[in-house]
Amino acid sequence: MKINFFQIFKIHPDGSIEPIRRVRVGGIEFGPGIHFTKGVKFGGIDFADYIGRDFEVDDIDGVFNLKGIY
Repeated sequence: MKINFFQIFKIHPDGSIEPIRRVRVGGIEFGPGIHFTKGVKFGGIDFADYIGRDFEVDDIDGVFNLKGIY
């Protein structure tokens, strides 16, 4: 399914990004409580580069499994 960045992540006033739900990308899984900023990569992806973009994900048992970025 195709969803927007803001359906997966929230941005805090300090600019850090936090997932709203658990996310899996490139075999790495992370979720709420993990705050990161530009330059931090998960599975080789710096999510700060994709703020506002759409993502292709599978929802598997409440975990968003990232398949692609539009």
